[in-house]
Formats: sequence, C-alpha cells, structure tokens
Amino acid sequence: MLTPEGAERLILEAIPLFHREDCAISEAHGRVLRSDLKADRDLPPFDRVTMDGFALRSASRAQGVSRFRVEATQAAGMRPFTLGPGPEACIEVMTGSVLPEGADCVVAYEDTTREGDWMEVSPGAEPSPAGRHVHRRGSDHPKGDVVVRAGVRLTGREIAVAASCGHPALTVTHSPKVAVISTGDELVEVDSLVAPHQVRRSNDHALRAALIRAGFPRSDRFHLRDIRHEIEHMLWHILAEYEVILITGGVSKGKFDFLPSELGRQGVRKIFQGVAQRPGKPFWFGLSGRMTPVFALPGNPVSAYTCLHRYVLPALDHASGLTLRPPFHAALSERVVFKPKLACLLPVRLSSGPRAELIASPCATNSSGDFAGLVGTDGFVELPAGPEEFPAGYLAPYRPWV
Repeated sequence: MLTPEGAERLILEAIPLFHREDCAISEAHGRVLRSDLKADRDLPPFDRVTMDGFALRSASRAQGVSRFRVEATQAAGMRPFTLGPGPEACIEVMTGSVLPEGADCVVAYEDTTREGDWMEVSPGAEPSPAGRHVHRRGSDHPKGDVVVRAGVRLTGREIAVAASCGHPALTVTHSPKVAVISTGDELVEVDSLVAPHQVRRSNDHALRAALIRAGFPRSDRFHLRDIRHEIEHMLWHILAEYEVILITGGVSKGKFDFLPSELGRQGVRKIFQGVAQRPGKPFWFGLSGRMTPVFALPGNPVSAYTCLHRYVLPALDHASGLTLRPPFHAALSERVVFKPKLACLLPVRLSSGPRAELIASPCATNSSGDFAGLVGTDGFVELPAGPEEFPAGYLAPYRPWV
C-alpha cells in the first residue's frame, strides 16, 4: 500500500495545470499569479521625501550654515521646484513630495524653528548627510526588474505592487468549478427532520467551507444516495460540468459502495486506492477522460477533512501553479504511542516553546467519526509508519487546517 509521500507524488505527477486567464486587479485577491510582475518604471519613480521638513544642500550644513531662507513649499503631487543657488536656500517639503532639484537632504520640522521666511536648524540637531530622509529613485527596484514572481497567491501586498506598476489586469489561474459530493442513504440536509437512524450532512459543508477559505470559491455541494442508477445519472452530469470532483463515502468495500465501479465505467482511470495511513486509509484518486481529477475521500468526517488537507488542497494549489513549500516541523509536547503499521495523521494544538519553537500537543479524536474533536485543534502532524513510539520532542511535519 502507498505511503502518504507516495500518494502525494502520484497525485502531483498526474494532475494537469489549470488554464490561465486575465483578471481585473479588483477581482484578483486570492488568485494565483501566472505571469511575473515587472516594474514599468523605477520604484520609487523619483527621489521621494520621507519626512515633513526642509530640503536643502547637505554641503551647506557641512559648512556650518544653520540659517536658511525658505523659497517655496513643495507638496506631494506637485512638480518639483529648483533650489536657489545660494548656500542658505531651502524649500519646505511635505512627506511624499518630489525632492526639489538641487537639494539632496531633508531636515525634519522637529529639528528646526521658523520665523517668517527664515528657518534655523536647532543646536544639537541630527547631522544632515546627503540622502537624509530621502527615498532614492529606483532604490527599491529599477525599471524592468521582476518585483513579484509567478506562483504566488495574491494578497494585498502583491496587488499593491501590481497597481503601482500599472497593471489593471493580471494573468492568473482560472478558478476551477469544484463538485463536493456526499454519499449515503443515511444522510439528510441540515434543515430537514432527522430520524434516529439518520445523520445530518456535514462533510460536504465542511469541505466546501475549507475549499472557499483556501482560494477555491466555485464549489458546489451534491448528495448521492446508494442507488446505482442515480449515481450513474448524476455522476455523468457532474463529470461533464465540473473541473475537480471530491466524493466523500462510498469508496470502501461495502456492499453498497458502488462508486469505484461506476467511476471506472464512466471512464475515470483509477491511479490508486488505499494509503497506509490512519485516518483515511481508503482514499482514492483518479482522472477522467477529460483529465478531471477525482478525489474519493472516506466518509468518516475526520478522515475526509484530514485527506482534504493532506492531499486535495496541495494538489489544487499545484494545479493552480502555486509554488509549494515544504511543511513546517513541530516538536511533540508528549510521548505518542501508535502501534498500527500505518502513518498517523494526528490532530494537534500548536503553541510556542521558550525558544520560539513550534510545539504540537496531541489531540486524538474519539474516532474518525468524531468531527467535533477537531474543534480547538490547529492542524495535524504526520508520524511515519514503523515506530510504535514517538518521544516528546520528536520533530514531525505539521500541516495547518485552513
């Protein structure tokens, strides 16, 4: 049976990239950038004043001049004035304004006194070398420099760069349509009457919420009963319309688990079924004839939610062109015993140790059906198959819930 690393590798090798599209900058937050952002001019585009005060020549201050004549006031957004020729010339400037031509430093208001058109630098004021309180043109990035590389999920930081570099539209990954399918006759919708032998649907709600939070908002919920002709009919339509399919339940070896055979009958090629892990051992992955990725997760809520974070979300990020990063590692806060010869995906609470190290406190659920047991946890650590005991301080890969 596959290890989690082996299953992940097969998924990432098989899943195709989603196509690209242009998106207005106002709609780009959360999308994955697919084309580098370059500076269309120097950043900053001029010598920018960073402190309210007076612009003058540093050479004048070096020569001991302390009294200056204020020739003009330079506000942000104004064309720059030119400093007069005399050593006592200065121009009042506001933060964000262009440094006047001929000036090379700024003396802050706090270090001066003013009387009429004359300004005097206070005794004991800071020195005024060239460049003081000036953000030099091109010192952040010269024109043509790559400021943001493709492969990042866009936040306000990258969008600020895009706006400042004159990109009203950005090339991003197409947002795929995701079908989240729950299966089973025992399931009823949350607002329906529930009989003693029934349970309310929670998996599809949980998975859809996590998908939206992770940057995949076009996610719809469906329910399939354990009736073969209904599964056949709905699955055909879903495979034709959606670009990613998540199924929970119906993938084990039960008498009414029709999905694996029906997926194969409709042209979905199984790449693997079963991963040596707990929870989530029956996890299934395949591709349709249209290269649509199909993830069939176990029906138990903890298993489904954990498999989503261990495999599905990283796969969708990879297909979006996102540059994947290896997981953080956290140290176990206490000894863990796990005897099955399986990898253990163990829910934990995260905290910080005395040296700012990540500490993972185990929070084992009552069973893989104990979805409420995940409340209050931050993510899970992955303990490899083989050892039966993991001591306190053991460093394990940590993955957060979204």
